[in-house]
Amino acid sequence: MPGLQHAVTIAAPPERVWAVVVDVERWPERIPTVDAVERLDAGPLAVGCRTRLQQPQLPTAVWTVTQLADGSSYSWESSSPGVTITAAHVVEPHPDGSRLTLDLTVSGPLSGIGWLLTRSLTKRYVETEAASIKRAAETSTT
Repeated sequence: MPGLQHAVTIAAPPERVWAVVVDVERWPERIPTVDAVERLDAGPLAVGCRTRLQQPQLPTAVWTVTQLADGSSYSWESSSPGVTITAAHVVEPHPDGSRLTLDLTVSGPLSGIGWLLTRSLTKRYVETEAASIKRAAETSTT
């Protein structure tokens, strides 16, 4: 399956990094590759929760949480005809604070062509997301 993985070390405790990662409502103010977020379910992120994300140059997508280990990781999926995208967010302790790993995989019968068309943009977005979460976690107290 096509995809990518990107990791950064963050000079902040895992609890602070996790708080930034799961605060998806604030992503538009923290991450320049996210224009708008609409939570479609109330409460904290949990398996089954859905979030509508608008990103520049990409169609609006609804992401559904498929796996969650509170305080350390969650995965969510978005599907369109012929393509399913799975994105994982993993926060782990690190000697310098925390390590954030973002992992994205693309599957489905049209995943190959879809990946060819979006690989460069997706790589840039994932790297920007990681850098933005790093900046937010290192400069905030919540």
